[in-house]
Amino acid sequence: MPNEIHVPSRREAIRAQVQSGGGLAAVFPYHPPRALLRAHGLLPVEVWGPPGRSSSRGDAHLQPYTCSLVRAGLSFLLEGGLDQARVVLVPHGCDSLQGLGSVLLDFVKPAPPVLTCYLPRGDRALDRAFLADELRELDARLAAALGTRPDEAALLAAVEREERADQALGELLEGRARVGLGEEAFYRLVRSREYLPAEDFAALAGRALAAPAASARPARTPLVVSGLVPEPMALLSVLEAAGATVTGDDLACSGRRRYRPTQGPEPFARMSEGMLSGPPDSTRGASVEARLQHLRQLARAAGARGVVFLTLKFCEPELYYLPQLREGLAQDGVRALSLEVDLAEALPAPLVTRLEAFVETLR
Repeated sequence: MPNEIHVPSRREAIRAQVQSGGGLAAVFPYHPPRALLRAHGLLPVEVWGPPGRSSSRGDAHLQPYTCSLVRAGLSFLLEGGLDQARVVLVPHGCDSLQGLGSVLLDFVKPAPPVLTCYLPRGDRALDRAFLADELRELDARLAAALGTRPDEAALLAAVEREERADQALGELLEGRARVGLGEEAFYRLVRSREYLPAEDFAALAGRALAAPAASARPARTPLVVSGLVPEPMALLSVLEAAGATVTGDDLACSGRRRYRPTQGPEPFARMSEGMLSGPPDSTRGASVEARLQHLRQLARAAGARGVVFLTLKFCEPELYYLPQLREGLAQDGVRALSLEVDLAEALPAPLVTRLEAFVETLR
């Protein structure tokens, strides 16, 4: 029998935060400054859509070729889904998100204050200095909006809490085989990092890793999964039913957030260094060579002969890399499958068939 682990839902996490007297920050992807928000008393709750909802309200304000993540997120906001948030944060992870920030600031103007943050597209010393200054400016804007002014000790404590949760995420991804959860249940656990307080997520991951090992499952075909987010989540159950398992994670919501720990007395410098320390990422302008090398390493470490790219429709940062990544992987004998999904749509039957057929070719 698989391990039984209760993973609180977003709704449960939000309710607990509000009942404790804390505030909420609605945060769009991809690399939010969690430590800074927590230091200001806000729980960052990420907005990935949500999936399965109509995007018609948002479509009225956006070009038709805007990705479904942004269209669905704007619709959710216009429908009142983010009314409990004290602030809405839109990091500039791509042109669509930058456009969303402009639409919210200049046209829609929702009740919660809208803040933006730019992540540089490199990891040089000047990039880290730029981001540290960007975070200091965001700190000042949060203070003006909320009336909160965390001191250096509070900021450093928040940084260290988040780094412990980041470490727990890495250990969870590395310890996938011994956790004993099905594919979809495992990723519900992993993705709770998107909304649980850092200390709660670290404790939950620790319990999952410490639980008695589940009985051995039949050998499964190892796969690397790349892209932004594993949606629709039912895809993971299809993959499992086809006899495959995710052994390498290159997802923007999980594997690309394996930030390295930092040191030093200055909190903004540590936040900046940590946020820019993750694996090569399309949303931070990584080179094709760096992205390809990372995927190759994931495939070799897992013994995987296949990579599944989950691509949101119209996602330019991901689509730019695909042809060269597929070509480079093929040179290593690693097959690639690209599946285009839309967050507003249910799981299409042809996509299920393609995934099942792809797994069959790897046996």
